[in-house]
Amino acid sequence: MAKDTAGDAFVQFDRVQKSYDGETLVVKDLNLEMPRGEFLTMLGPSGSGKTTCLMMLAGFETATHGDILLDGVSINNIPPHKRGIGMVFQNYALFPHMTIAENLSFPLEVRKMGKSDREEKVKRALDMVEMGAFGGRRPAQLSGGQQQRIALARALVFEPELVLMDEPLGALDKQLREKMQFEITDLAHRLGITVVYVTHDQTEALTMSDRVAVFDDGRIQQLAKPDQLYEEPENSFVAQFIGENNTMEGIVKEIKDGLAMVELDGGEVIACKPVNVSKPGDRTRVSIRPERVEYNKDRIHDNAQKLKAEVLEFIYMGDIFRTRLRVAGNDEFIVKTRNAPDQMRLKPGEQIEIGWLPEDCRALDA
Repeated sequence: MAKDTAGDAFVQFDRVQKSYDGETLVVKDLNLEMPRGEFLTMLGPSGSGKTTCLMMLAGFETATHGDILLDGVSINNIPPHKRGIGMVFQNYALFPHMTIAENLSFPLEVRKMGKSDREEKVKRALDMVEMGAFGGRRPAQLSGGQQQRIALARALVFEPELVLMDEPLGALDKQLREKMQFEITDLAHRLGITVVYVTHDQTEALTMSDRVAVFDDGRIQQLAKPDQLYEEPENSFVAQFIGENNTMEGIVKEIKDGLAMVELDGGEVIACKPVNVSKPGDRTRVSIRPERVEYNKDRIHDNAQKLKAEVLEFIYMGDIFRTRLRVAGNDEFIVKTRNAPDQMRLKPGEQIEIGWLPEDCRALDA
C-alpha cells in the first residue's frame, strides 16, 4: 500500500513527541500517515515507544508536542470515549460481574443506544467472532481464546472505523495465537476497518500486516510492507530485529557497478549491495539471510560469492536443516536449507564451501 498524500490520510501523526519527565523523549518527532482500511503494525522491543504511540492515539496519553489527526481532524483535545475508537488489550479487560452480552452492550449503553438496537448489534458482534451461543455466560466460564474473541467483539460492537490492539494475543498458546492472527486479519479486511496493532513478535507482524513500522529508541527505523522489511532492511537494527540474520564486520574497499567490495575483519573480500554505506573506508556490518546461503555444490550459482566454512552443528528440524558454521571468524553463521532428497546432510568438523548471490548480501551501517 503506497504512502498516501496528507489529504487521504485517515490516521496521521504530525511531528509528535512524548516525554514523561520533560527531559527524555520516549517518542521522537514521529511522522506517520495511514490510509483508511490499512492494517498497520507497530513492532519493536520493550521501551521503543510503540505502545506510547498507541496510547496517545487512544487518548490515554497526551502528546508533549505535535498533532494527532483522525480523518483530517486534530484529536489532541478530544477525550478517549469521544474518539470512537475500539480497543483490544492483552488482558481482555472484560467486566467479570457481567455476562458476555452485557459486556458487549456496555459500550452501546454509554453511547445512549436504544435497547432493541443494542441487542441486534450485540448479536451481530458475537456471530462475527463465532461466539453466538455464549451471550449468557460470564468471562470466568470461558477459555483464554474465547475471552479474547469476546474482547475483539466488544471493540467492534459499536462499528468503529479505527481499532487499536495492544499485544492482544500475548497470553495465548502458540497454536491458538496463529489461528487468532488469521481470524483478526480476515475480520479486519472483511469489515474494512483500520487497525493499529502493537506487538514485539516479528512473526505476528509479518503475517498480519499490510505495513509494519519498526520502532527503536522512540523513532520509526523503517516503515514498509512485510516482504520489503524482511528482504530489504534499511539498517542494521531492522536486519537484526526482523527474522534471522548472519552478520560480519568489515571495511568498504570500493563501490562500483552497484556493488560494494568489503574486506571482512578476517581478511576475506566479498561483494555486497551497498545500502547504508557511502564511501570507501566506511566501517560496515554486512547482512545475509540464512536461507539465501547454499552449500550444495550443484546449487551454488556461477556468479555466487564463495567462502570457506567449517561445520559446527547440523540440526534436523523436519522441513528444514539448520546448520551452524564457522565463517570468516563468525562461529554463529547459520544456513537454513529445505529438506529435499538431494540435499546433503553435513557432519560437524567437515570443511565445505558456501555461496550466495552478491545482491542477497547487504552492506549496512556498522
